[in-house]
Amino acid sequence: MPWMEFEVTALWTVIVVSFLAMGMWEGARPRQPLSMAPERRWSTHLLLFMLGGGAQALVFRLSPLVLAVSVAASPWGLLNRPWLPFAVQFVAAILLLDLVRYFTHRLFHRIGFLWRIHEVHHSDADYDVSTAGRFHPLEVMGAHALYLVAILLLAPPLAAVFFAELHTALLNVFVHSNVAIPGAVERILRSVLITPDLHRLHHSANPMHHRRNFGQTFVWWDRLFGTYLPGKPAGEVLVAGVRGVPPEIGVLALVAEPFRRRS
Repeated sequence: MPWMEFEVTALWTVIVVSFLAMGMWEGARPRQPLSMAPERRWSTHLLLFMLGGGAQALVFRLSPLVLAVSVAASPWGLLNRPWLPFAVQFVAAILLLDLVRYFTHRLFHRIGFLWRIHEVHHSDADYDVSTAGRFHPLEVMGAHALYLVAILLLAPPLAAVFFAELHTALLNVFVHSNVAIPGAVERILRSVLITPDLHRLHHSANPMHHRRNFGQTFVWWDRLFGTYLPGKPAGEVLVAGVRGVPPEIGVLALVAEPFRRRS
């Protein structure tokens, strides 16, 4: 299958369709009420999303799939061994690429200036589907660079890279959605996947919660590395945001926020 011919179309289709679907779900069954009117937040998040995507395309000029094509026959690839069955290559690529995203997320929490950049994402005082687009352009480019390095080293199958792009985009929208999921369904989903409730806990204004539930797609990495937190302590009110960062500011202020001197 000519994966590259469908990459951009498929990716944007997943993003738009999942965004609309989660937005309608939020409207019908919201998990919790929002504290601010969504109009300004949504326009700000859309502009940030476009700015980050444009900066990424301008700086790197290649997609994960294009890079995967160029390294498919590399002698140093970890997964393009001829003796490895395709099914093993595919599954290993999906898991390892998601593991890279897990550790990338942890890195943005551990290093001081990277956290200042990632704070833009966490500083949203509300939590809904539009939060999926609230990323600083430097974070978008930094995460993309590490992801490309992972593809360079792994030399994964093209089909796996294509699938990983799509399910990552879908899950990014899903986990940031303010949707109410029935308890039984939630328990089933979180045995495998990061759910909105788990990731909402990560967005808590309580700094201790920032160190938990880093997963992008699979919950297994948090369980394996001891960063899994199933829920907040009894009686604690879950409030999103970051102390010291204004939640409702414009795009230019958000872009400048990591460089702002604080008292």
